[in-house]
Amino acid sequence: MHLMTATRPDIAYAVGYVSRFMENPQEEHWVAVKRIFCYLQGTKTHGICFKPGNKINFRGYSDADWAGDLADRKSTSGYTFMLMSAPVSWGSKKQSSVSLSTSEAEYIALSLAIQEGKWIHRLLRASR
Repeated sequence: MHLMTATRPDIAYAVGYVSRFMENPQEEHWVAVKRIFCYLQGTKTHGICFKPGNKINFRGYSDADWAGDLADRKSTSGYTFMLMSAPVSWGSKKQSSVSLSTSEAEYIALSLAIQEGKWIHRLLRASR
């Protein structure tokens, strides 16, 4: 499943979430894993195509769910970077501290996204 999150950004959050329960999975976690596999089966023919000659368009998005984990009330940060409308980098990570507001959770998520975005931006500039 870990390899799939490296090539399929659409399942990164779901796989990350169910992987938290690998030590002691319950019935609902197995149902979620089966649902992920059904989704993969139904979308295995989908793909991304880069066409030559298009203007390079680089965009980034970030988000956070405030206190989304009901066990410890920690938030999850996520980001996606798109190059010419195709995802080239993405991530989802449970925050290490408890945020006291949605704004704080969003700022932490934005900080994570900016770090990744700067790295990709430098990589794109170096490859010109």
